[in-house]
Amino acid sequence: MPSSPPTLSRRSVLFGAAALALLSGPVAACGSSPPPPEVDELAAQLERARADSQLATDAATATPPPPTAQALTAVASERSAHAQALSDELIRMVGDDAPTTTATSTTAQPTKAPTTQDVIAALRQSAEAAAELAAKQSGYRAGLLGSIAASCTAAYTVALAQMKAAQ
Repeated sequence: MPSSPPTLSRRSVLFGAAALALLSGPVAACGSSPPPPEVDELAAQLERARADSQLATDAATATPPPPTAQALTAVASERSAHAQALSDELIRMVGDDAPTTTATSTTAQPTKAPTTQDVIAALRQSAEAAAELAAKQSGYRAGLLGSIAASCTAAYTVALAQMKAAQ
């Protein structure tokens, strides 16, 4: 003999709807995934590229011999292009929330002008950091970081080292 379907009271339907509404909020919040861990590492590379570009620009301004100033200006331009490529990749990865701008402080006391040796040291650190991070990545990001590492290495071993030796 078939049993009759269970009857639902209005109270149990309202209780079920309220419980569903309460539980759907946290579930919806869990739906958005956190940014990949590479975001922070790429953002650090972006900041490093911007700092290197500024350092090279400042050194070029303070360096009297034209060939050295031209080499430093070229390095600044390359590091600026690296910063743009990293910024584009960060935007592609996380959208509008990508860290694409930096806050600058103008309260710092002026220090002595950076030298070519300062730029070489910064580029050496940048090349090592980019190469280390490239080894952890795959695909486009690995290629981008490898290219940045190679460019920094070429800049400090070829372009700037020759200028420093000529001085």
